[in-house]
Amino acid sequence: MSAYQAKRTPRFNSPAAWRDILNPPAPSEPLAGDHTADFVVIGGGFAGLSAARRLRQLQPSSTIVVLDALAIAEGSAGRNSGFMIDLPHDLASEDYAGQGAAADQVLTGLNRHAIRFAQDAVAEFDINRAFADPVGKVNGAASEAGHAHNESYAAHLASLGEVFEKLDAKDMQAMTGSDYYTSGLYTPGTLMLQPAGYVLGVAAGLRAQGVQIWENSAVVGFQKQGQSWCVQTAHGRVSTPQIILANNGHLESFGVARGHLMQLFLYASMTPELSADDLKSLGGQPRWGITPSDPMGTTMRRIDTAQGGNRIVTRTCATVRQTMEVSASDVRRAARVQRRKFDARFPKLAGVQMQYEWAGHLCLSLNGVSVTGVIEDGVISACVQNGLGTARGTLTGIAAAELACGQNSDSTRYFTEEDKPKKLPPQPFAQFGANAYLRWKEHQARAE
Repeated sequence: MSAYQAKRTPRFNSPAAWRDILNPPAPSEPLAGDHTADFVVIGGGFAGLSAARRLRQLQPSSTIVVLDALAIAEGSAGRNSGFMIDLPHDLASEDYAGQGAAADQVLTGLNRHAIRFAQDAVAEFDINRAFADPVGKVNGAASEAGHAHNESYAAHLASLGEVFEKLDAKDMQAMTGSDYYTSGLYTPGTLMLQPAGYVLGVAAGLRAQGVQIWENSAVVGFQKQGQSWCVQTAHGRVSTPQIILANNGHLESFGVARGHLMQLFLYASMTPELSADDLKSLGGQPRWGITPSDPMGTTMRRIDTAQGGNRIVTRTCATVRQTMEVSASDVRRAARVQRRKFDARFPKLAGVQMQYEWAGHLCLSLNGVSVTGVIEDGVISACVQNGLGTARGTLTGIAAAELACGQNSDSTRYFTEEDKPKKLPPQPFAQFGANAYLRWKEHQARAE
């Protein structure tokens, strides 16, 4: 193809809570007028900013432009749970184990490369250390089935030679202040992010290095003009020989991998800042993160003042929406479920009204592969993170930048050797079937 037109551009009808609680800077002016650049990165989330940073490392004198349809951290980068996980975390499995020991060891090594890249960015750009806390995470279990999942996953980690610690009910209560959990599995390698704070810090650091980041500048199309590509927004355009598409599921909006990508939304809610009386009643530690022992269960986080206030985040429910937009009723339905999950875990705080309720956009393929590599000469993709956007997005961005600069690495080899994404069944049957399956899995994991 020599011309790509956007069928859709990113939009959300719910707040980006992680961004809002930081009182972030006002967005920059959108792109206007004509520009030239050595590289244009479409998307300013984990993948896009990682690509820009890697490009700056590899070609420090190059001109780099990043275009984002929204304000930085207003999109999916400000709507996730903030877990940058190093270990196998296959959301389609029963216990997160992946595709076998050899494959899991390779991916764990790459995930840790992404985590080091993020930690180096925190140091280089003097980002608040609380926005990237190397505290690890816990798989929490609240039922016999959940505990069995953790035992299975622990056996898998032991076969990989990984370190973990089993927690009992008292350990879980000491951490969370809740007696809901019966056991837990702690692993130390997860980087717990304030995701909006992290990406805003990376964006600020890149701007200080001369990277041009234009917010509220949705790309409406790009086409080949001679030896270059012309990237167009509503009010401007950029001529460049190299484009990196770091727009995850909206890769399909440009016609790439159409009919092969599942557009998934996850939902979350966040309390207002808890009062001193609430905190005293709750007890527990000021920061922790729990992923459910069953991947379709409920993720919980507690954050503190350094990360945007003493708050608790509840994440559960998932829907497939191939239109890449959710309805207000989708958010309300998920919020009702989250209310029940929160009250069950924290009965002393039952009745606390959530300040924020939101949806975040993910993209998956049926066979769990990314779409990261050369689309055609001068167009490289860093997309399809399969629900693991913080680590996998960072990795795809690194790999895409290296491919754009002609570099070979473990990251480029991993993605270029992956299979192509499998074609989805015909619509609307695929979406109906997927949502019915997700509801059933949520029901099975209702205690977790």
